Amino acid sequence: MTEHFSEHTEPTLHTALLQFIFPFSIKDGEDKSLARQLGLDGFTCFFLDNKELEDAYYGEGYCVSHEKMERSYLPFAAHVLFPRDKDKEDSFRRFSRVNDLACRLEMTQQSVNFRVLSTDVFICPFQLGFLTVRVRIEEENLPFSTALEFADRFRTLEDVSYQDKHTYIHCQDKTFDQVEDFVFRNLADGLQPFMDQSEIDGAYFETLPFFVDERMLVQAFYGFNRQLDADEISVELRYRASQLDGLNLDGKPYISASDPEYIEEYCQAHSYNRWGPDTYYMTNEQTFCCLSRAEPEVATPLVNQMYGQYYYGLLLSIFHKIVLLKLSNLHSRLRINHDYDEIENLIFLINKFSAKFYFLELISQSQGREIFIQLRKVYGNDALFDEVKMTLNDLFQYQEKFQAKRRDTLLMILTVFTVVSGIYGMNQVIEDLKGRIEWSKMLEYSPFEYLALLLTFTGILVSILLTLKELWNGIRSRRRKRFYSKD
Repeated sequence: MTEHFSEHTEPTLHTALLQFIFPFSIKDGEDKSLARQLGLDGFTCFFLDNKELEDAYYGEGYCVSHEKMERSYLPFAAHVLFPRDKDKEDSFRRFSRVNDLACRLEMTQQSVNFRVLSTDVFICPFQLGFLTVRVRIEEENLPFSTALEFADRFRTLEDVSYQDKHTYIHCQDKTFDQVEDFVFRNLADGLQPFMDQSEIDGAYFETLPFFVDERMLVQAFYGFNRQLDADEISVELRYRASQLDGLNLDGKPYISASDPEYIEEYCQAHSYNRWGPDTYYMTNEQTFCCLSRAEPEVATPLVNQMYGQYYYGLLLSIFHKIVLLKLSNLHSRLRINHDYDEIENLIFLINKFSAKFYFLELISQSQGREIFIQLRKVYGNDALFDEVKMTLNDLFQYQEKFQAKRRDTLLMILTVFTVVSGIYGMNQVIEDLKGRIEWSKMLEYSPFEYLALLLTFTGILVSILLTLKELWNGIRSRRRKRFYSKD
C-alpha cells in the first residue's frame, strides 16, 4: 500500500552525494594477494599522513581533514581504523582509486546523469571486506524523489523487480544491464576472484556473498534548495529518505506507509534531530543519510563529515554487526559433542573481537558519539554482543566440564592400566627383559606370561602415543591461533 504525493509539494535538491557500500567475505589467506591485486589495478593505499589524499576522492569542493578525522576517534579506535602499515592485519586497510566517470542511469521513469567519483576497497579483520562506490548526481534542481529512486535502483546489484530489469547504466561506450556488472566488471574488476562464496552454499537464488538480497547500503547527503519552509523537511520526507521511497511506475512520488502515527514513531526511533529543523540524520540498517536545508557553501562541512568521520563510523557499525552475526553463525553450526577444536577457535575469536574491536566508547566528540550510538542501536549491536557473551560463557562452561570429564576418564584408564600392567608385568616377565633379551625364551611362556608381556609393551606404546598426541595438539593449537590472529 503506497500513498502518492502531489507534484507541487515535491522539493528539489542542489546537492545529491551518495556512497554505496557492499560488504563481502574474503577467501581464507587471500588478503595479501587481494592487496597486491588492488595495487596492480591502480588503487592507492590510504594513510592519514598522506595529506595529498585529503581532497583526492570526494569531488570538487570537498575535503576531508585527516587530522580532524584522527582526532574524532579515541586512540584505540584510531589505531584500528587508520593503520600506519598496509600489512597490519588487525586493522581497516583502505585502498582507493579515482574514477571520475561520467555515466547515465536509465530508469523506467526517466534518465539521470551521474558521476562516479572514486572507489574504495577495505580489507578488514575476520575475513571481511567493504567495497564503496562514491557517486555524485549531476542534475540541477534535482527532484528529491528522483534522487531516492536513483539510490534505490543503483544499490540493487542484481535485477529482482520490474524496475530493476528495465534499468541500464551507460558509461563511456559501454552499456550494463545490471549494476553488478557495472561494479564488478568496470569499477572493481579484480575483486570477484577473492570473494568467498561459501557463505551462500545451499542457497537457491543468491549469487553474491554475505549480505541481504544483493543490495548495497546507502550513505547519502541531500542538500535541499531554500524554497522549503521551516517545517518542510517533514517526517514524511525523512521517512522516505530512510526507506528510499522514490517514484512509482507512473513516475509519481510515493511513500511506503500511510499511518501518520507509524511514520512519526519511526522517525523518532531512527532520526537524529540535534540540528533540526534545518538538518536531520536518518539511520536504519540499509541507509544512513543527512537531509539539510543549508546553502551549498554552508553544507560543505556537513558533506566533509559524511565522507570522513561518519563514513568510518558507519563502516565500524556494519563491521561489528557482521562479525557478531558470523560468530553467532559459527556457534549455531557447531556439533557440540564433536567439534572440540572449533569450540576452542570460537572462544578465541570471541575474546579477540571483544578485546580489540568492540568498545562502548570510540568517538571523542559529542555529536559524533551520539550518531554512532544511534547507528549501534539501529543495527542492534549491543543485543548481539550480549548474546555472543552469553555464548562465550556457555562455551567456557562446556569446555571446562568436557575437559574435566576427559581428564577423569583418562586418569581412570591410566591408573587401572598402570596398576595392572605394572604389577602383573613386573611379577611375570620383567626379569626376562633385563639386559640382553633372550627372545627364544619367550617361546616357552605360559598364556599368563604372554598376557603380561603384551600389557607391558602396550603400556610403553600407549605412553609414547599419548605424549606425541599432546605435543601435536599443542603445535596445532598454536598454528590455529596464529592463523585466526591474522583474520
